[in-house]
Amino acid sequence: MTASSTSTAPLRLLAVHAHPDDESSKGAATMAKYAAAGVEVMVATCTDGSRGDIQNPAVEGEPHPQRDMAGARRLEMDRAAKILGISQRWLGFVDSGLPEGDPLPPLPGGSFATLPLHHAAAPLVRLVRSFRPHVILSYDENGGYPHPDHIMAHKVAVEAFEAAGDPDRYPGAGEPWEPRKLYYDRAFSPERFRALHFALEEAGLQSPYAERLAAWLESDAEGHTPPPAAHPTTTQVDCGDFFEVRDDALRAHRTQVDPLGFFFAVSADMQRRVWPWEDYSLIKSRVHSELPETDLFAGLR
Repeated sequence: MTASSTSTAPLRLLAVHAHPDDESSKGAATMAKYAAAGVEVMVATCTDGSRGDIQNPAVEGEPHPQRDMAGARRLEMDRAAKILGISQRWLGFVDSGLPEGDPLPPLPGGSFATLPLHHAAAPLVRLVRSFRPHVILSYDENGGYPHPDHIMAHKVAVEAFEAAGDPDRYPGAGEPWEPRKLYYDRAFSPERFRALHFALEEAGLQSPYAERLAAWLESDAEGHTPPPAAHPTTTQVDCGDFFEVRDDALRAHRTQVDPLGFFFAVSADMQRRVWPWEDYSLIKSRVHSELPETDLFAGLR
């Protein structure tokens, strides 16, 4: 019999991410808010980030990431998790890298995105059964953006959501546990980028979003502004008080995040005024809640 997941306290949230640093750029303020309120929050990091390039000019030439990128990113992940007040687990897979070229080269053998789904999902199923989350956060089918590891992270999250409560699937991976709600993160919401873009323009400031918005509109033959989403926002978590915590966690990923770059183009104060939420799409729910929601645990409290 599947364990009940509606009456156990405290509430638990599991976010599934492809690489170390993804947790700090997608949903970090939400996680920090819930953790501060007593929710048990855990990040499952699928890969070691070993094939990531250095994105921060200030880190170029430092010996540790050049010698051992995975080791450097492990230390960064530890710092970010402490800043957010969350726990974190490594699923143990090797970064697939982002292929470039035409045609695209094959992915490295044995890397995360090349694995059979049952192999890639097994550690996450085991983690779901031991941590027993009520809510799982993931990416959409496109991975949020089409990195092979992000797409595979989506697949394993959906597989674990569906399979963890079934005693006939993944035998030997722990006592079944059925999560109640599955959300896709909408960190790249065009609606949010558009609102921030116009707020910056009205303030006489340069917007980093103009090129991205133009590309979206150009790809939308019907001229929607912004283009319609495959999974529209159903849930907005007001977490503006934790934007500085999110930014500190992002800066902890020194190899991957330029502190003068895109993520910090809009001040936390302006974001609180214009868009104080993080956005999600409720994909599957085993409890009833009214849409739109303001709480990922709506229907569970």
